[in-house]
Amino acid sequence: MNTKDLKAKVEKLKKEIEHHNTLYYVNAQPVITDKQYDDLYRELTDIEATYPEFVTPDSPTQRVGGIAISQFSTIQHRQPMMSLANTYNKNELAEFDQRVQKLLSTKDYTYVLEPKIDGLAVSLRYENGILISAATRGDGKTGDDITANIKTIHTIPLRLNTDTPPPIFEVRGEVYMPIKGFLEINKNREESGQEPFANPRNAAAGSLKLLDPRQVATRPLDAILYAVGETTDITILTHVDLINTLKKIGFRTAPLYWHCTSINEIIKRIDELEKNRHKFPFEMDGGVIKINERNLYDIIGATAKAPRWAIAYKYEPEQAETTVNQITVQVGRTGVLTPVAELEPVTVAGSTISRATLHNIEEIRRKDIRIGDHVLIEKAGEVIPAIVKVITKERTGKEIKFSMPSTCPVCGGDITQRENEVASRCENLQCPAQIKRWIQHFASRGAMNIDGLGSALVEQLVETKLISTPADLYDLTISQLSHLERMAEKSAKNLCTAITTSKKRDFWRVIFALGIRQVGARSAQLLEEHYEDIYALKNATSEELEQIPDIGPIVTKNIIDFLHTDRTINFLNKLQTAGVNLKRNTTTNVSERLAGQTFVLTGTLSSMTREQAAEQIRILGGKTSSSVSKNTTFLVAGENAGSKRTKAENLGIRIITEEDFIKQILNVNQQQQTKLPQKPIQGELF
Repeated sequence: MNTKDLKAKVEKLKKEIEHHNTLYYVNAQPVITDKQYDDLYRELTDIEATYPEFVTPDSPTQRVGGIAISQFSTIQHRQPMMSLANTYNKNELAEFDQRVQKLLSTKDYTYVLEPKIDGLAVSLRYENGILISAATRGDGKTGDDITANIKTIHTIPLRLNTDTPPPIFEVRGEVYMPIKGFLEINKNREESGQEPFANPRNAAAGSLKLLDPRQVATRPLDAILYAVGETTDITILTHVDLINTLKKIGFRTAPLYWHCTSINEIIKRIDELEKNRHKFPFEMDGGVIKINERNLYDIIGATAKAPRWAIAYKYEPEQAETTVNQITVQVGRTGVLTPVAELEPVTVAGSTISRATLHNIEEIRRKDIRIGDHVLIEKAGEVIPAIVKVITKERTGKEIKFSMPSTCPVCGGDITQRENEVASRCENLQCPAQIKRWIQHFASRGAMNIDGLGSALVEQLVETKLISTPADLYDLTISQLSHLERMAEKSAKNLCTAITTSKKRDFWRVIFALGIRQVGARSAQLLEEHYEDIYALKNATSEELEQIPDIGPIVTKNIIDFLHTDRTINFLNKLQTAGVNLKRNTTTNVSERLAGQTFVLTGTLSSMTREQAAEQIRILGGKTSSSVSKNTTFLVAGENAGSKRTKAENLGIRIITEEDFIKQILNVNQQQQTKLPQKPIQGELF
């Protein structure tokens, strides 16, 4: 390739990489995989290394990447926030070690291996132990001021857990969205007609870029800290010491790491880390290898964009090729139409994949996915199956372009696309698909908890026209149910009993069961605290609702729109006629015995579910929290209590057993205790 063509190639790569930087860092909407981006970046780096005359100040290799968003004020980093060099090749780890040896002229150092959390890099500045500011990485020198948003993340301390804090302590790490929370938020976004997030990383980035902290507070964000920037009057000799220090003063750190004496041991541990890849609550795409001895960092030095004393090893994405046999359309609870690729079954990340959501027609057009195409799939964010790209070279000309149906595939009703929504929607509120999913939600464990009402039975009830809304459940008879397929008289009696029992559920459960868009269980509890019955809630103004913590303008609009339709009014009247509880229970909460007290539950509870324990606390006026802090009154420790118990001990929080909780807090004696439900739940609360 001659000089002219080579220069043109460099310019093309620069523009392409900057385009993807903007999509990734600014818009949080990447269109290529990390591996594809890394390949582009490596190609440009290799050319510039061979032809340094092509290196210019505007090259992506000369900066970390990304720019501050104009809507936020900016913060200048006292010490640059650098990115890491990365590799997919274990041989390059050995080369990395050789470079370190050459720079130090010794082998007298060790390594630390940590999981590489795939989130949004942040820097938190504490002065005299108080959180003063928080910023994104931005361009490495200047980032967005996201202090208000960071404060909504409960695992990030507002004050360091130490009586002798350093004057300045800048800690750095990753904000991420747990996989469980990511799946739930995407489900809600699709039901409300919004574009789903591509993966947990982009969900975290998109959340931190929201301008309203109240909206951020509704997002299930978390953070892991692993590095420091500017610090004064504190000495940390090794990276292991840093991890222990961060834990001690209140930060969440990586749940697993290895201190190794050689690069060969690191390489072995990388394989061990990969085996745990799908066990972490966060998205993890590799391992970070760092020199343990921090006094060597300045000697080893850094390039313009990355330290020479650390490197990231990234795992290859778990992908497979398959065929799109058909594209079908699902209708959700709120009428949103979601196209789904029906695939030739193939194994990815240890599970068989036969379907992949395509989200909406824009996604299909952007990737040009056709029926009959050979495609490359992977678990997006190692969580949900997604089509990465079409293998166009395999096309035969027989592939069929897909178009969204002009009418609902279930009921034949009209399809519309609302303003500012990418989704198509069936507007027929009597659409069987919507009704079925509404009833399933209404009867679910977190809502009215009607035991025995599974999806197959709901299908039968709707198809036979026995019910058309959840309120119709309360008119069902044993005779009607016992005539259904696979429903004996005993099962019918049990279901009728469960339906009758559900009439006495707490008011907040009814609010949640209504299926109002973006109103989850916690929002329903907040609404119950502010409104004594459904009619007070119905008459609430936008101004009143928006004053409730975690209820922002979007959720407020959803509540008002839902409660003021004729359909909802008729539905609520039917619930009232059936005897369903539509008001706050004021009798069990009169004493407010636990008012002002906060509980954290951890470990295995043997006498009740965590949900039941939290409900008892709430009924008595107390609160539950998912994390231990100085504001915690009691830690209820079941069997196999973990890190929360350790933190409670360090903070001097009172720790009580499950037996103490039942006898002393709930005032239930030993005889009464046997009446509590015997259903153990493993793990920690929330």
